[in-house]
Amino acid sequence: MERDGQLELYAAVADRLKEAHARVRSLQVPEGVRMALTRKLLVITAAAKHDLANATRRLERFMEDLDEGRFPEEER
Repeated sequence: MERDGQLELYAAVADRLKEAHARVRSLQVPEGVRMALTRKLLVITAAAKHDLANATRRLERFMEDLDEGRFPEEER
Protein backbone atom coordinates (compact mmCIF):
# COMPACT_ATOMS: atom_id res chain seq x y z
CA MET A 1 0.00 0.00 0.00
CA GLU A 2 2.81 2.42 0.82
CA ARG A 3 4.27 1.82 -2.64
CA ASP A 4 1.00 3.09 -4.16
CA GLY A 5 1.25 6.24 -2.05
CA GLN A 6 4.84 6.76 -3.18
CA LEU A 7 3.83 6.36 -6.83
CA GLU A 8 1.02 8.88 -6.35
CA LEU A 9 3.48 11.33 -4.81
CA TYR A 10 5.89 10.89 -7.73
CA ALA A 11 3.02 11.50 -10.15
CA ALA A 12 1.94 14.63 -8.26
CA VAL A 13 5.49 16.01 -8.25
CA ALA A 14 5.87 15.22 -11.96
CA ASP A 15 2.65 17.09 -12.73
CA ARG A 16 3.79 20.04 -10.62
CA LEU A 17 7.17 20.09 -12.39
CA LYS A 18 5.41 20.16 -15.78
CA GLU A 19 3.32 23.09 -14.56
CA ALA A 20 6.43 24.90 -13.32
CA HIS A 21 8.24 24.41 -16.65
CA ALA A 22 5.21 25.71 -18.55
CA ARG A 23 5.04 28.78 -16.32
CA VAL A 24 8.73 29.51 -16.80
CA ARG A 25 8.35 29.20 -20.58
CA SER A 26 5.46 31.67 -20.56
CA LEU A 27 7.21 34.35 -18.46
CA GLN A 28 8.07 37.64 -20.11
CA VAL A 29 11.59 37.87 -18.67
CA PRO A 30 15.08 38.22 -20.16
CA GLU A 31 16.52 35.00 -21.55
CA GLY A 32 19.19 34.90 -18.82
CA VAL A 33 16.53 34.89 -16.10
CA ARG A 34 14.63 32.14 -17.92
CA MET A 35 17.83 30.08 -18.11
CA ALA A 36 18.44 30.52 -14.38
CA LEU A 37 14.88 29.45 -13.57
CA THR A 38 15.16 26.45 -15.89
CA ARG A 39 18.40 25.39 -14.22
CA LYS A 40 16.69 25.55 -10.82
CA LEU A 41 13.93 23.32 -12.12
CA LEU A 42 16.46 20.84 -13.51
CA VAL A 43 18.15 20.66 -10.10
CA ILE A 44 14.78 20.04 -8.43
CA THR A 45 13.98 17.36 -11.00
CA ALA A 46 17.29 15.61 -10.35
CA ALA A 47 16.75 15.86 -6.58
CA ALA A 48 13.35 14.17 -6.92
CA LYS A 49 15.09 11.00 -8.06
CA HIS A 50 16.97 10.74 -4.74
CA ASP A 51 14.95 12.65 -2.13
CA LEU A 52 11.34 13.17 -3.11
CA ALA A 53 10.35 14.96 0.09
CA ASN A 54 13.14 17.51 -0.23
CA ALA A 55 12.41 18.03 -3.91
CA THR A 56 8.75 18.61 -3.11
CA ARG A 57 9.64 21.32 -0.57
CA ARG A 58 12.06 22.94 -3.01
CA LEU A 59 9.47 22.89 -5.78
CA GLU A 60 6.87 24.51 -3.53
CA ARG A 61 9.33 27.30 -2.62
CA PHE A 62 10.14 27.72 -6.31
CA MET A 63 6.45 28.07 -7.18
CA GLU A 64 5.94 30.54 -4.33
CA ASP A 65 8.83 32.61 -5.66
CA LEU A 66 7.22 32.61 -9.12
CA ASP A 67 3.88 33.64 -7.61
CA GLU A 68 5.57 36.49 -5.74
CA GLY A 69 7.60 37.59 -8.76
CA ARG A 70 10.92 36.77 -7.10
CA PHE A 71 13.28 35.81 -9.91
CA PRO A 72 17.04 35.10 -9.84
CA GLU A 73 19.53 37.50 -11.30
CA GLU A 74 20.03 37.27 -15.03
CA GLU A 75 22.79 34.87 -16.03
CA ARG A 76 25.37 36.14 -18.47
